Amino acid sequence: MIETPAYYTYYAQTYRVDATPDGGLTGYLLNLRTGEFEEDPSHVREVLRAMASSDISPVTEQKFVQETEFARARYLKGEGAVFALYDTIDGLYDQADREDRGLEPQESALIQSLRKRTFKMWEDELARRAAGEQPSFRAEPRFPKYEPPEEGASE
Repeated sequence: MIETPAYYTYYAQTYRVDATPDGGLTGYLLNLRTGEFEEDPSHVREVLRAMASSDISPVTEQKFVQETEFARARYLKGEGAVFALYDTIDGLYDQADREDRGLEPQESALIQSLRKRTFKMWEDELARRAAGEQPSFRAEPRFPKYEPPEEGASE
């Protein structure tokens, strides 16, 4: 039997497998348009059977947090403390690029720490929303979803 929770990278998203009360398994896939994890058990069998590849790989919880926050920062925009921290992370990368160098060890450690913090902020936010409280921040997709023109519509 698999030890849960189990963490994976699943294409450009992160995926968590958890046990259900009845002894089964379910999965939660990161939605890159909302930043939320949505229950989606349809991938459980696929991730459990996958050999390590560039598309599906098991990861540690720490790597799962880092990959989740990298994706949220890349695919979402918004206002609030979470997005201010994402901007701080971007600033560290930008500074290293301007100076034509890699990240210093303390910068990498700071980025990891900030991503842990933003992950926790998302967890707290989603718990508040689930309890019926108003959102403390809003996120929206950075890249609009392509909608083909309606048939017969002129462009």
